[in-house]
Amino acid sequence: MEFTERYSRQVLFPPIGAEGQRHLAAARVALVGCGATGSALASLLSRAGVGYLRIIDRDYVEPSNLQRQVLFDEADAAESLPKAIAAARKIRAFNSEITVEPHPADLTPENVEELLGAVDLVLDGTDNFETRYLINDFAVSKGLPWVYAAAVASYGVTMTVLPGETSCLACVFPESPRGIVETCDTSGILNSAVNLVASIAATEAMKLLVGARDQVRRTLLSYDVWTNDFAEIGTAKPRAGCRACSERDFIHLAGEGRPHMTLCGRNSVQIHERQRPIDFDEVSRRLSPHGAVRHNEFVLKFWHGPYELTLFPDGRAIIKGTTDTAIARSLYARYVGS
Repeated sequence: MEFTERYSRQVLFPPIGAEGQRHLAAARVALVGCGATGSALASLLSRAGVGYLRIIDRDYVEPSNLQRQVLFDEADAAESLPKAIAAARKIRAFNSEITVEPHPADLTPENVEELLGAVDLVLDGTDNFETRYLINDFAVSKGLPWVYAAAVASYGVTMTVLPGETSCLACVFPESPRGIVETCDTSGILNSAVNLVASIAATEAMKLLVGARDQVRRTLLSYDVWTNDFAEIGTAKPRAGCRACSERDFIHLAGEGRPHMTLCGRNSVQIHERQRPIDFDEVSRRLSPHGAVRHNEFVLKFWHGPYELTLFPDGRAIIKGTTDTAIARSLYARYVGS
């Protein structure tokens, strides 16, 4: 296979070369989430010549996305296009040589086999631990490599998971964070932090796809672009007794790690999150820039656009203004964390 001028500068890089470029062209990658980190990952890997990219995202483009989500423009936001569709259109416009398969869907235990099957690598562009644990369970159960990546405020974090060889997400984070969790909607985000962590994660992906497994970083890496704080935690081996790696107990594949949701009265959804203590004062402080908030010791109310979120001290919530559970989950993840 001969390569066009498009990839010539990448082929000149000895660790890739023509053979590595052929591997990239034959590679199949699934990307879960196409927001800030996800759209940067999609842009980098599609421009690098990864032959097949499956993009999974449940959300729509909004004006506030344009500060950091590199594949979208004002027209996408005006049309409220699904991010997966908008991303696929942009990628096809600058690289018609590769295959992009968009899925405007929420990754769930019911569809994870369909959406993450038949690929060589999974990339994390999502915004919540609930989905990341599902990715981790699926990847570990199949022996499928994946790259965890996240960014919020001014810092980013990433880790490459090689099932059976390195630590998995459950090794490092046995349980999901409790209480209020920082999100881009409550703590903001710098686009420079997004692009830093996406660049590192994309490079890790390329190492794996060209066969340079010995060059893969075996640490959980975090970096704050504002304070210059830097940290690494070793992940070279699975943790003894890990639920996923050692016990092969894939609770998130079974749906046990997901908040249970029910339709609750007229035009509302209830999220039955438990054992997630909520500090109403802290939540009020973080949500007040985004809408009206009020609370007493028993309940917090938050209004944003057409939606009303009622939050209880144990993490349970009722989202009024929709009967779409995907929208309810997205709002909960954005403003409470997940």
